[in-house]
Amino acid sequence: MKIQAVRLYENGFMTQPFAFGGEEGPDKFDPTVRYRSSLQNYVIDTGDEVILVDTGMPRETPDTVPEETSMIYMGSRVKDYVSALAELGYKPEQVTKILVTHKHADHSGELRSFPNAKVYISPEDADELGLNGDNVVRATYGDGAYHNFPAAQKIADGVWFIEAKGHTKGNSIVIAESDGLYYMFHGDVTYTDEALYADKLSVVFEDVAAARETLDRVREFVRGNPTVYLSTHTPLGCENLEKKAVIDLANPPASIPVGEIVFKTASGKYVCSVCGYLYDPAVGDPEHGVAAGTPFEELPDDWHCPRCRQGKDKFNKA
Repeated sequence: MKIQAVRLYENGFMTQPFAFGGEEGPDKFDPTVRYRSSLQNYVIDTGDEVILVDTGMPRETPDTVPEETSMIYMGSRVKDYVSALAELGYKPEQVTKILVTHKHADHSGELRSFPNAKVYISPEDADELGLNGDNVVRATYGDGAYHNFPAAQKIADGVWFIEAKGHTKGNSIVIAESDGLYYMFHGDVTYTDEALYADKLSVVFEDVAAARETLDRVREFVRGNPTVYLSTHTPLGCENLEKKAVIDLANPPASIPVGEIVFKTASGKYVCSVCGYLYDPAVGDPEHGVAAGTPFEELPDDWHCPRCRQGKDKFNKA
């Protein structure tokens, strides 16, 4: 089995209130503390199959512009998903299965690019995305428990799709077993490994009680099994994979400081940092009473992202 990271964005950051504030509240944490951020998904080559874990942002999504007040900035684009996958030696036609951890656009954005792939996704998130068709497999998690996770579905030898609700109502994780190690592709159970060690939830969830239960199960699993923790939104995901670094909750590594942040000119459009929805003032949000021509700054304080229902504070300038 060969596992590789599909590198999409780099040199971003997230704040501690964003990464840690899901239960106590973001105001309990220090907004000047920043952790490194990026965006990468993963490919599992079993020798018989090419399996993707998530498919990145839609290629047309504009880059966002970091500000001092940004809660999360995933960084600047390295490549679009298909180009990044090609750099690893794979064509879209070779992909046999795609395992979608959850519905957000930075995980499902290029499902359209893989004509031969079966798409495995929870029923809840499939409904949210309107995914139907012969290539869509709504997960049943019908193969029983996987270690301490009550519901799982076997995808291939050594590859499991596991129910892990909370971040979204249909959230899932993937675990691949290889050479005595457990590679955990967890989507956004945490946004940075520092939160895993600190036992903190991010501010992004649809069911906080379920998110807490999932994080508890993840921490229990990594205590009992040699686990390489493969995050989506921190370069630690790539670094853990390269080193085959096993999580040791009793010995958190020192955080690597965020590098220099490059500021750019904004377009007037805004991108949701959680799901990738683009607010264009020229279009507005007429379905929710926002007329075309309404600047983002003039949206009502209680306006929410039409796709993932997050507040205005989760948007970054594009």
